[in-house]
Amino acid sequence: MNRTSPRSGHPDGTVRALLGRLPSLPHPPPWAGRDFRLLVSASFISNLGNSGATIAAAYAVIEQGGSATDVGLVVAARTLALVVFLLVGGAVADRLPRQRVMVGANLLNATSQAAFAILVITGSPALWTMAALAAVGGTGQAFFSPASEGMVLSTVDPGHAGKAFSVYRLSMNGASIIGAALGGALVAAVGPGWVLAVDATGFALAAAMRARLRTKAVERPAESGGIVRELREGWREFASRSWLWGIVLQFGVVNGVVTATESVYGPLVAREHLGGAGPWGIAVAAAGVGTVCGGLLMIRWRPRRMLLAGTMGVFPMALPAAALALAVPTWLLSTAMFVTGLAVEVFAVGWMLALHQEIPEDKMSRVSAYDWLGSVSLTPIATALAGPAAIAFGRTRALWGSSVLVLLLTGAVLLLPDVRRLERRVKVASEHAGIATAAPDVRPLPAGPADLAQTP
Repeated sequence: MNRTSPRSGHPDGTVRALLGRLPSLPHPPPWAGRDFRLLVSASFISNLGNSGATIAAAYAVIEQGGSATDVGLVVAARTLALVVFLLVGGAVADRLPRQRVMVGANLLNATSQAAFAILVITGSPALWTMAALAAVGGTGQAFFSPASEGMVLSTVDPGHAGKAFSVYRLSMNGASIIGAALGGALVAAVGPGWVLAVDATGFALAAAMRARLRTKAVERPAESGGIVRELREGWREFASRSWLWGIVLQFGVVNGVVTATESVYGPLVAREHLGGAGPWGIAVAAAGVGTVCGGLLMIRWRPRRMLLAGTMGVFPMALPAAALALAVPTWLLSTAMFVTGLAVEVFAVGWMLALHQEIPEDKMSRVSAYDWLGSVSLTPIATALAGPAAIAFGRTRALWGSSVLVLLLTGAVLLLPDVRRLERRVKVASEHAGIATAAPDVRPLPAGPADLAQTP
């Protein structure tokens, strides 16, 4: 049979004409090169598996007859290892190629999660074994996190840093939402051991992808002292900037009270006033959707005073505790969580930009390690004290206290002149000397939705 279309004049013309009308797949923008796409893809895969594995690890403990305290011990083992090794991880990431540090950390996490999965699938692992493997995972994160802070800007032109950070965080937040949903469903369907096995596979795949990165090596001083000397250099870099240590001190407390609110008080309020875990899950999902919307916003919006805009975005973090204190309906609590998630992304992107703009590249990982250490070290303490605080003062007062602490500390940070005045800059080529100079970023935003549509 002759399948020539009278309108096309060649065989299968009708089919081709129909296919031609279909929308084409979005292409990555010119600034998002091969290495950036690899980095984002690897982060998406590892975050996807790790979000589900967090749920699986808790249920692995519970299925062995563990109590809430036992679950807390396993979580604490991971956090403790993270805190202990963060500074060492930062120093190592500034001495060795960051790509290799990230790959090694991914392989360590893949090994620990695989061992965890085998123990859960084949038998009854002891509590100390699960805690030890969780500590190995925390150690891997301690080396990975400082190294990863310096990688995004190594894969894109500095002029596109804001979009790159927004897309990078957008992919991670999206993976966290999807991973948590899939992880919970898979734990119920096939058991926690298999979810841990999927996470191990994800880490191995992410390591393979990061091994293919072709980023340039960071120039380091010819003479290098020991780790202690390098940590002192990183501390001097950290302590010399009031905006840096001020915001880290702020978040040391803010992270603690927010985590205590969401991990301890939130489920209790939901059980007593909202109908249980279902409504609380909706509220938590709303926060995740807010982070994705915040990432989309920051792809387009480039505030010149990035730290000022970011710090203003911390104020809404007081909303969930206030909403829980008032025991508002689920829709209102979800709205508060959504706004909080969106505002947090405004801060997060501004913070990443400030670090990469102001911190020398060869000290980035050490400074990032101090950032991580200050930001997470109080969280286990705050979570442990949440119960006693509710007993001593009442849960409602404890929630109001959390909300007030966020507001007061954020207001105090705004008193620092550098937080209010630090401006965004980009590197441009000098027309006369051919050297890189700093200039205010005053380029207009691109018109129309095409730029959004082309993000990977």
